[in-house]
Amino acid sequence: MHRFSAVLGGTLMVLAAVIFGGSGGTAAAAPAPAVTPAPTPPLTCPPVLPISGVASGATTDSVTISYYLFLSPPCGYNPPITVTLFAGADNARQWTDPVAEAVSGPERSGQVTIGDLAPDTQYWFRFTADGKRDPYVVGSARTTALACTATLTVSSAWTGGAVATVAVRNIGPDTLSTWRVSWRWSGDERITSLWNGVTTNGADGVTVANASWNGTLAPGATTTFGLLVDTSAPLGAITPTCTR
Repeated sequence: MHRFSAVLGGTLMVLAAVIFGGSGGTAAAAPAPAVTPAPTPPLTCPPVLPISGVASGATTDSVTISYYLFLSPPCGYNPPITVTLFAGADNARQWTDPVAEAVSGPERSGQVTIGDLAPDTQYWFRFTADGKRDPYVVGSARTTALACTATLTVSSAWTGGAVATVAVRNIGPDTLSTWRVSWRWSGDERITSLWNGVTTNGADGVTVANASWNGTLAPGATTTFGLLVDTSAPLGAITPTCTR
């Protein structure tokens, strides 16, 4: 009887060791449950256009576009931006056949002026920044019409010089109070005398403004100024540009 009790007790001790993880009777620790990371919520950008722009100025051969960067990446852009001009609305929408472009400074809002354009012509503009074409903004701008024309006629010429007369005509619907005529020389020409105007010689060109007594021109009216020119070659063809 004592022998049976000893065997039974030993058997129970072995079973307890197996069940509780060892002869010391300590239970095995349960594995920690796996933690599933919370999903990252999708980026939601504010319901605001990232960039806006308007035509804020124009001359006969340039347009100025004012721009405003409202949002930064990833919802918007960083400066600088590129303003691209197109000759037609369809070209602008499809980004085909650009005619001119200019790059802004580092400001998030500012102006970009694009020159060497045709007078009295409409253009359409788009924006590019951070290597991306903005898909939203398609704006338009128009250069101003010529207010006047200027025609230069050589009255007489000789070796080393010439005399020329420039006719200024108001072709606009409004009376002009001032006018300016500009052109570029083709060689080493230099004005030595001028009448009925005020001149400023540049490195390769000249601008003549009206005198105090002939700046006002009614629609269709014409005035003239004259100049004496020194030159080492015959006076070349000159096409002046007139602006108010």
